[in-house]
Formats: sequence, C-alpha cells, structure tokens
Amino acid sequence: MLDIKVVRQDPDAIAAQLQKRGFNFDVEAFRALDARRKQADVDSQNLQAERKSASKKIGALINDGMSVDDAKAQVNETLERIASQLDDLTEQARVAQAELEDLLLCTPNIPDGAVPEGASEDDNVEVSRWGEPRAFTFPVRDHVEIGEGLGQLDTDSATKITGSRFTVLYAEVARLHRALIQFMLNLHTTQHGYREVYAPYIVNADSLRGTGNLPKFEQDLFKLRDERDFYLIPTAEVPVTNIARDRIFEADELGERGVRFACHSPCFRSEAGSYGRDTRGMIRQHQFEKVELVQFVRPAQSDAALEELTGHAEQVLVLLGLPYRKVVLCAGDLSFSSRKTYDLEVWLPAQDTYREISSCSNFGDYQARRMQARWRNPETGKPELLHTLNGSGLAVGRTLVAILENYQREDGSVEVPEALRPYMGGAEVIGS
Repeated sequence: MLDIKVVRQDPDAIAAQLQKRGFNFDVEAFRALDARRKQADVDSQNLQAERKSASKKIGALINDGMSVDDAKAQVNETLERIASQLDDLTEQARVAQAELEDLLLCTPNIPDGAVPEGASEDDNVEVSRWGEPRAFTFPVRDHVEIGEGLGQLDTDSATKITGSRFTVLYAEVARLHRALIQFMLNLHTTQHGYREVYAPYIVNADSLRGTGNLPKFEQDLFKLRDERDFYLIPTAEVPVTNIARDRIFEADELGERGVRFACHSPCFRSEAGSYGRDTRGMIRQHQFEKVELVQFVRPAQSDAALEELTGHAEQVLVLLGLPYRKVVLCAGDLSFSSRKTYDLEVWLPAQDTYREISSCSNFGDYQARRMQARWRNPETGKPELLHTLNGSGLAVGRTLVAILENYQREDGSVEVPEALRPYMGGAEVIGS
C-alpha cells in the first residue's frame, strides 16, 4: 500500500506516476475523503474542548445562584449532547478512514524510476539472452505430442477427474517433474543461501491482502466454501511473505543479505480472463507447481537484491541448458504490487518463441506497509518498514515443458539434462 503521508503531500504527482502504468488515481476522491476525515477530527477536538469547559461550569452556575441539582442537570444536558455528537463524528471519521484505506488498497505500487514506459508486454525491454536455440533436423513436436507419445502425459483423464486445464503425469515424466523440484530446492538452499520452508497451501484473507492479491484480484483466486474466509494459494509468495506480517526483525536477523526463503508449493489460479489462451497442454493450468524465492531486506539493499535474486533464477536455466532471454517489464505490464520486475522467458521450439518461466520482482515497502513487516534500524533504534522481493526459481511445469521440447529426439524419446541425472537414478534418456 502507498504511504498516505506521501500521497497527501502531492496527490497529483502520485497520479502522474501511476498513469505510467495505465492506472487512473482518483485525486478528487482522495482529497474529498481525506478532507472529511480531517474535518471530523477537527470537530471532535473542538467538542472535546467544549466538554472539558462544560464540566467546569457547575461551580460557576452555583455561584450565580442556581441550585446544585439544576446546575448539574444543565451541565449534564450539555455533556449528553456533546457525547452524542462525538459518537457521530467518531463514526464519520471511521467511515472516511475506511474508505481511504479501501481506495489505497485498490491502488497499485508506483513504478521504479528505471522502469521503461509502455502499455503492454509488447513494450518490455530485452536486457540479455543466453544460449542458442537448437536447430532440429526433424519436425519439432510440442510437449503434448511428446508426452502423449510416451504414454506419460494425460489430459483426458485429468479432464474426467476435474475439468479442463489439469494434467496427469506418469512414470518417467512424473519423475522428471519431481526431479526438477529437488534440483531447484537443492541449488537455492546450498548455493544461494535460501532457507527451505514448508508453508500452508490454504491462507486467510489477511494474508492475501498483505501481498496485494485482495481486494483487487479475488476473481483470480479459488475461495473455499468455508466460513473462515479461506483461499487456496495462487503462489507460495503469499504464505511465505506473510511470515513477516506484524513482525519486527532485529538487524542481526537480517544479516548482510537479508532473510531468504525457498518454498516449493502447488499453486491454484482460476485464470479469470484468460479463457481461450494457452488451452493446450501445461502452459496455463489451474494447478501447477513452483519453487518460490522470497527475500526480506533493508530498504537500501533491495535494488541490488533484485539483481541477485534474478541471477539465482537464471542459474537454473543455465544449468539445465535451456536458452532464455531476460526482459525488464514496462510500467504498463507490471504486476499490481511490483515496482520493478524482470521476466525470464525460456525458448519453446514448438512455439518458435520465448515464453515466461519466471518473474522476479522488487515490491519496495508496498507489501510491508500492508503487512506491517518491519526491522529495527540500529542507527535509530526504531522499527522501519522492510522491503520484500520474490521470484519463481522456477515454475516447475513450464520448465518441464521446456525440457521435453528442447531435449526431444527424433525417435520420440527425451534426453535428460545432465544436471538432473543424479535425481533420475542416472538415467540419460526417458522413453528410449
């Protein structure tokens, strides 16, 4: 959430910055709500002063010749009127404050100054590429053809069991999927300093508000029919980032590199608004898995932390030998809570293009303010907001898709990337 003090200083400037991402911030609505709240506060203070003065009038009225009972009755009548008015003003202030918070909860983060301008993914800027796409000497199959040819990818059964956009995997392809999870977790925990964490797959509404998924994007979530307001997680970012909610980290807990968590989890998304897109295979599923990287850092560290976190995700692709490109998202393509994001896009031969496989984002203090996630600055001794970051390291299903397509062989089998062979019992090929 944006800092209301900063918004108050110059709401027009905030609106101009948000316009870069195509968001129309209602300055007049903000000013009107803030004025209502301020006026209710001022009126309340005046009434409180009047109440204090009225309480002292009993003695004066008696000195003027009024009886004690009559003096008390007159003052009590005034106090009751003031109390009633104070109750009304308190409610007015509460309503105005709640509407202000709702307005800010539905307002996205301000883009970083280094983010390029643009309206959509077509305006994202390529930063770098790694690897050369393979030149095939035979007709390229997509991952569905490969998996079905092996008898190890089954969308028909998944549709029967649940519905569209689900997949059943068998045998070696299922093992390859599991191997990817283990490989990613081991890499990030042993080489990159992440602490593995197992977190709930079901979260409450407060957790989703903390990361910015609520209230704006409820249609993208799977909500449980439960009076406790529970949801299936859209990503491990939600439960892991909320570890910091309502918490103050001491400086030594953050250390030099911040707090780092790596979490494998399933992810559940309704894909509202995406119907008709990527309906074939495993590119866009209602249920998929990721290894998520989350960091909590000092504000001065977050820009450098984003570069490092993105590099951690890139190393997975390099070790798997998968060609990819890195792009910085333009303002119009940023996610709601992000102030700067790099996307990693892996090469998919069957589509003859690069497709997103990881988004790595710096949220600044936007999520931390919603969650009240703080650290104690040793220079001041006072709690200050953390900066939060996360990224996919990587999306497991899309990595599986990329391996099946990039490592396919003419006879329908698939070579196992060397980095995964220890997790596959030494197997070099599947389906041979």
